[in-house]
Amino acid sequence: MAKDTGKGMRLRMILVMLFMTLVCMGVLIYRLSVLQITGGQEYQQRAVAQQMRSVSINANRGTIYDRNGKELATSATVWNVILVPAYIEDEEVEPIAAGLAEILGKEKDEIAARCANKERYYELVGNKVEEETAQKVLALAEQLGTKGITLEEDTKRYYPYGDLAAQVLGFTGSENKGAYGIEAYYEETLAGTPGRKVSAQNAMGTDLDFQYKELYEAKEGNSLVLTIDETIQHYLEKHLETAVIEHNVKNGAAGIIMDANTCEVLAMATAPDFDPNKPLELGDPNKQAQLELLEEDSEEYNEFLRQAQYDQWRNKVISDPYEPGSVFKIVTAATALENGVASLNDTFECTGSTTVSGNRFGCWKAAGHGVQTFTQAIENSCNPAFIAIGARIGGADFYEAFERYGLAEPTGIDLPGEADNAGLVQSYTNLTKEGGVELASTSFGQTFKVSALQLCTAVCASVNGGTLYQPYIVKQVLDPEGNVISTTQPEAKRQVISEETSETIRYLTEMVVKEGSGRNATIPGYRIGGKTGTSEKIDLLIQTGRDENILSFVGIAPADDPQIVCLIMLDEPTLENAFGSTIAAPVVGAVLSEVLPYLGIDPEYSDEELANMDITVGNYVGMVPHDAQAALTQKTLKARIIGDGGTVIAQVPSSGEDIPRGGTVVLYTDQLSQEDTVVVPGVIGMSGAEANRTIVNAGLNIKVKGVDTELPGAVAVRQSPAEGESVPPGTIITVDFLDLTTDG
Repeated sequence: MAKDTGKGMRLRMILVMLFMTLVCMGVLIYRLSVLQITGGQEYQQRAVAQQMRSVSINANRGTIYDRNGKELATSATVWNVILVPAYIEDEEVEPIAAGLAEILGKEKDEIAARCANKERYYELVGNKVEEETAQKVLALAEQLGTKGITLEEDTKRYYPYGDLAAQVLGFTGSENKGAYGIEAYYEETLAGTPGRKVSAQNAMGTDLDFQYKELYEAKEGNSLVLTIDETIQHYLEKHLETAVIEHNVKNGAAGIIMDANTCEVLAMATAPDFDPNKPLELGDPNKQAQLELLEEDSEEYNEFLRQAQYDQWRNKVISDPYEPGSVFKIVTAATALENGVASLNDTFECTGSTTVSGNRFGCWKAAGHGVQTFTQAIENSCNPAFIAIGARIGGADFYEAFERYGLAEPTGIDLPGEADNAGLVQSYTNLTKEGGVELASTSFGQTFKVSALQLCTAVCASVNGGTLYQPYIVKQVLDPEGNVISTTQPEAKRQVISEETSETIRYLTEMVVKEGSGRNATIPGYRIGGKTGTSEKIDLLIQTGRDENILSFVGIAPADDPQIVCLIMLDEPTLENAFGSTIAAPVVGAVLSEVLPYLGIDPEYSDEELANMDITVGNYVGMVPHDAQAALTQKTLKARIIGDGGTVIAQVPSSGEDIPRGGTVVLYTDQLSQEDTVVVPGVIGMSGAEANRTIVNAGLNIKVKGVDTELPGAVAVRQSPAEGESVPPGTIITVDFLDLTTDG
């Protein structure tokens, strides 16, 4: 009986084990069916993903050209230096680390640590290196016979002209994406489409040769043709930078040159600037000097550096609204004439100040201008007269002028960072308040803000026949093959004043330069119009107690048929009694004196200008002294013969230089005589007659620049060569004159 019981138990155990075996087999069969049939595709994709490596290939950004096809921003092929630790033998670590450290300028220990990291198959040790460096890396790999160093193609942005138009162009970040300026605004247009390389890899993470490789080429971005002219941009930047240094402008300067008839931007600049090739480096030497006084990597250091970088990237022309001051009187005058509330024959009395609802507004001329016509009021940049003109316009019509000229809203230019200054102009409610205080200050350009771009656009409309245009900076979009995809056409927004009123404004601005506060922008042979501006930074005064000014001048050329408008503003120059007329106007005059000939606009001299024009010195070397003297006499020049020889062997000034009629050319006839020198006298602060007499009496020639030296307020403000230098007799001393009796 017991024996039968044992057999039964064994049978039951066998049955249980058989059952459990069948259950396990069923589970396994079910799991296999799930893996192979139901989830097969998903697991296959996961396996492939683990076995495949996908590398993005950056696309070359499109090129940015100036209007004449000069490359302002371009992309070029560079290489990333990659380590593949799985391929690096232990004995290769030392020579690889030493070689790459020297080539890439990095720490040897850091590279060695990356070589030893066998769990990694991709170690970036050199980012965007150029051809020369890449060749050195390849040579090292070949010399060592290692597979552990490789190069990966990439792309890098270059700005061939360095800091030219830096704030306009912007720059790209580490991922080749636009960070500021045109680069950011047109990111989608310029960026292109990245490519991709897909390849199989083994369990160690290294590529398997010739297995499952696929290359999807990157597609280059489209290119842009700007309205900017590189040459005009250069002229503008050169004179802005000089002005910042000359007048110690604390808060930078900005300038813009526009086509008066289309509002295409020909040049736009902010100074100081920076190099887009190295955007993190400070371009302002003063800021760099301040940074170096701080403890490196301290919180104060990092905060100062961040703010300085941000400041240098800002485009002041569009991002920094300011109180325009007397330049705005062009808009006030145009509105009064268009609305028929004033004419050129109307008169206005100035006693030195005027009072509106208990608020005193002074004139720059404390003694007043007396009775003056409308024309004289704008020539004199007289605030009391323009307060009276503004009162005639009235608050409602003045606000309507803000809107008509586009000053109550952003212009919509195709650049990032334009200030949204709707609300920074005086509101309808303020301008129509009883008492008229806000209207009074607005009429001469204070207590509201506009950007330099807005103001320049408004001036263009005032002088081009009365049409307000949409400003723009991109002229064309090109595909990678250079085909034109789109072209921007000038867009007229609306007629703001009549052609008749615009013609009158052109006359008035020319009179400002010929007879009034803009005389320091005079250019012989050209009809120049313009308006000065000296504005207080009232909000800064209220907040900090600091009394600072912004000096500006807008130039219009030629005044009778405007082709370009140039506006320059200098933010907080460090000078006593500085005005737009004495500081900003000469800068605009200097810019226009170079831009107008470049544009093919020829000078037309009056008889008076011709009579006072300089004479070009000929070449008299090799002539007998008296023949040379006779030739000079025929040119209305004098000769001074020095030496005992019978032939002219040298001359000062040299051939091709210009000197005034009646000037002296020194003719040397032997070697010893050329050693003679004279000391340059100082003439700064002298009148024209005094400076001329002093220089001529020293045996030198004078070349006058700036305003007419016969003006009562004409004073020498600059000379070259400087006082005290030793120069040969006959050397030309260039003296700049300004009329210091003007203001505005």
